Amino acid sequence: MEDPSRSNMFQGASWRLFQFAWRMRYAPTMAEAELWNALANKKLGVKFRRQHPLGPFILDFYCHQKRLAIEVDGGYHLNQNQMQHDAKRTNFLRNRGIKEIRFSNEEVIEDISLVLEKITEVLLE
Repeated sequence: MEDPSRSNMFQGASWRLFQFAWRMRYAPTMAEAELWNALANKKLGVKFRRQHPLGPFILDFYCHQKRLAIEVDGGYHLNQNQMQHDAKRTNFLRNRGIKEIRFSNEEVIEDISLVLEKITEVLLE
């Protein structure tokens, strides 16, 4: 029997997307690695997953318990095509009751404490 707390955790993500996410876990950006170090092992009191497949998307970080996605954006997110892709992901998440917060690579690298403060505020909502 399926664990109800895990139901819809992946929302039909394809096996191919799982494989891509697995590869991405082993090639994080510097900002993703720094944030993962701060989130891993329930350091904020909840479990986060990194490079989590959900439907047709891969979320940088996801807390299923709190239905919270965290994205760390590099410069390529200013590209028009990427901005459209990001908007689709945001709508996909919103339609499923998942809150999304975004940080730039620079925010994470330059002030991880402030980033963690903002994440904690959202977790407490």
